[in-house]
Amino acid sequence: MPNSPAALTPGTVLVLVDLQQWIVSRPVAPLSGPEVVRSAARLKTAFEAAGQPVVLVRYARMDGSDGGPDSAFNRFAPEVAARPGNEVVTKYGIDAFAGTDLADRLNRLGATDLVIAGIATEYGVGETVRTAVNLGYPTTVVEDAVAALSPQGHTAAVDAFHRMGVTLTRTDPLLTPAA
Repeated sequence: MPNSPAALTPGTVLVLVDLQQWIVSRPVAPLSGPEVVRSAARLKTAFEAAGQPVVLVRYARMDGSDGGPDSAFNRFAPEVAARPGNEVVTKYGIDAFAGTDLADRLNRLGATDLVIAGIATEYGVGETVRTAVNLGYPTTVVEDAVAALSPQGHTAAVDAFHRMGVTLTRTDPLLTPAA
């Protein structure tokens, strides 16, 4: 695909972490949940339009007290809801790789690079990024598509991303074709 943004090149997979309605409605910083979802929805739409894989990760309680993964409680925000062709991974802990088949799915999808967004920067996003980097994936975090439970938690997570060599960018530059 000539003149394509880096995000939309073959092998790049979008991973959206914990953008369920109940999580998005919580107080987060530095952006609100709805602001994160707007940017994530733009990313998702662009990846889908380019035929690039999208993986939606959701958290569910192991004991089923939340009604289980497919319950109304665990629905994704409507703007990023799963569509045919999207992969959905259910996790029961913080890291999207731990105890799930995410690594196998990424391998099957031919993933060479990951773009990650979601809530919360210092928890689900951060641990997923850490594991992705440890597995050798060049990883990009989209700053206007992540938020944390506290401003301090967000800052600490972003600082850790820098130390890990993670690329940090925003939605517009990521989706703007190179000249």
